[in-house]
Amino acid sequence: MLGRIQAYASFVRFSHSVFALPFALAGMLLASRYTQVTLSRVGWVVAAMVAARTAAMGFNRLVDARHDALNPRTEAREIPRGVISRFQAVMFVMCWSSVFVAVTSQISVLCLALSPVALAIAFWYSLAKRYTNYSQLFLGLAMAVAPVGGWLAAGGGSGWEPWLLGVAIGMWVGGFDVLYACQDVDFDRNQGLRSIPVRYGVLKSLWISRGMHVVTIVMLTALAAVTSLGPIYLFGVGLVAALLVYEQSLVRANDLSRIKQAFDLNGYVGILYLATTSVAIYVG
Repeated sequence: MLGRIQAYASFVRFSHSVFALPFALAGMLLASRYTQVTLSRVGWVVAAMVAARTAAMGFNRLVDARHDALNPRTEAREIPRGVISRFQAVMFVMCWSSVFVAVTSQISVLCLALSPVALAIAFWYSLAKRYTNYSQLFLGLAMAVAPVGGWLAAGGGSGWEPWLLGVAIGMWVGGFDVLYACQDVDFDRNQGLRSIPVRYGVLKSLWISRGMHVVTIVMLTALAAVTSLGPIYLFGVGLVAALLVYEQSLVRANDLSRIKQAFDLNGYVGILYLATTSVAIYVG
């Protein structure tokens, strides 16, 4: 039993939930300046984020199984190895999608109504590389939904906050996914798959990634201007900027050996941002 749980956790890279979840909570934190947010509401949002992300990752592994089996970098994933069958993967995705919809029904009628849209956006990324060179932007869009969803779940009204944070997160995620895709350029070209690195080459893609991360910092700074979060928040944005600069410094056009190290750094970005934003709101 424990082995099956570990297999499914590895199948969807459960630990990578840390990328989107802090920003959903940050969206709720920003909304809490205008409305009361209960602990139970926070719990439902966490459950919704985990369910949506798990369903989306399972769908990604399912539709990419054939290509994963051919790629030396991914041939050891669970479906190519036969640890998880395609039927099991389909049932897994359907189960977690149902959980997501059920959880949103506990948050609000609006969140329930938008739940199929959120799933469609999350699932589309896995198919986008078959149709467009800009699939990394669709992953950014899927992640940008997190702070907007957190804001709506908390009952936030109209305001610039969720949209600025959404653009920031979308550019951040898209930027590091461009880096990640650089290591599969030759394979993707041979398989007829599309991406920003396939379209523009590795060197130009690195600069595109850097530009996207600059936009991230600009949007996070603009958020400070419309919310008056003060110096603690700006200090946090400065730390995020430093992390992204270090991440970019690890990857070069002639040396992609440290991409995984650069990718893993992103796990700290969300946690750091949430922590400093929390302090800025409740202490600053």
